Amino acid sequence: MLATDIGIQGSDLLTLHDLSAQAILDLLHLSAQLAQVQDAPLRGQTIGLLFRKPSTRTRVSFEVAALELGAHSIYMTEDQTQLSRGETIADTARVLSRYLQALVVRTGAHAELEQFAKAARVPVVNALTDRFHPCQVLADLKTIREAKGTLAGLEVAWVGDGNNMLQEWMVAAARLGINLRAACPAGYDPDPQVLALEAVAEHPPKILRSPLDAVQGADVVITDTWLSMGQRDSEVKRQAFEGFTVDEQMMAKADQDAIFLHCLPAHRGEEVTDAVIDGPQSLVFEEAENRLHVQKALLLAILGE
Repeated sequence: MLATDIGIQGSDLLTLHDLSAQAILDLLHLSAQLAQVQDAPLRGQTIGLLFRKPSTRTRVSFEVAALELGAHSIYMTEDQTQLSRGETIADTARVLSRYLQALVVRTGAHAELEQFAKAARVPVVNALTDRFHPCQVLADLKTIREAKGTLAGLEVAWVGDGNNMLQEWMVAAARLGINLRAACPAGYDPDPQVLALEAVAEHPPKILRSPLDAVQGADVVITDTWLSMGQRDSEVKRQAFEGFTVDEQMMAKADQDAIFLHCLPAHRGEEVTDAVIDGPQSLVFEEAENRLHVQKALLLAILGE
């Protein structure tokens, strides 16, 4: 398929809520086509990677994606820009828009990303905020579809914190007709404002307290670190998450052909055991590889001709 057929050329991507169900599926289809790129469709374009938080997979996958598409990327941390000296987000975005064809931003507060998008004259892509993580969930969806052959109607279980990953998953599940069950400890539910989004409200997840109830018969089991980036280690939080470690006994409650996903980095022995993350049901490294392929599709759909 042609990248322009997806219909997001020149658009921002702040969350999957910005995309229709068909656009998500088209991106996944395009990502399969781009696994082996033979030409350089974005030759001559420059993509800025402005990361206010550290990264392994997101940074490297975006840099390699740009390279394989023929584009150049410029990686910037906050302390390498005048943001560290008090320049406003709006002024930074306006200036960078005059040099770049797209800006990929990894930051803390989602409101900061929205400021970048409002001021920039080029497409802005969310590489992670405290509210959403669309690029990672696109990779999750690609991994699941490769393993299961479909997405609609699947039973997906989330075990852990009501964080940015779960919130993006709520949007994706609602868009694609996936049945999402989320087990979160009391006090760690997802943001009510995300639950109130129109698409999510029409196909809401089941919020449960028991991980075993959530994973019962599930096709996919997903977890994430209990301490999101920037959060301090908290014994109170660890106590709240007692019983939420995904182990072999918990996976045994899922469907016998269930797969396990984790966006990484993993705190082994906390949210997941070695036996699960290294076991035969785990596709976490295929999931990590798919970051590259979906980001190639996304960049090409936004910038390609």
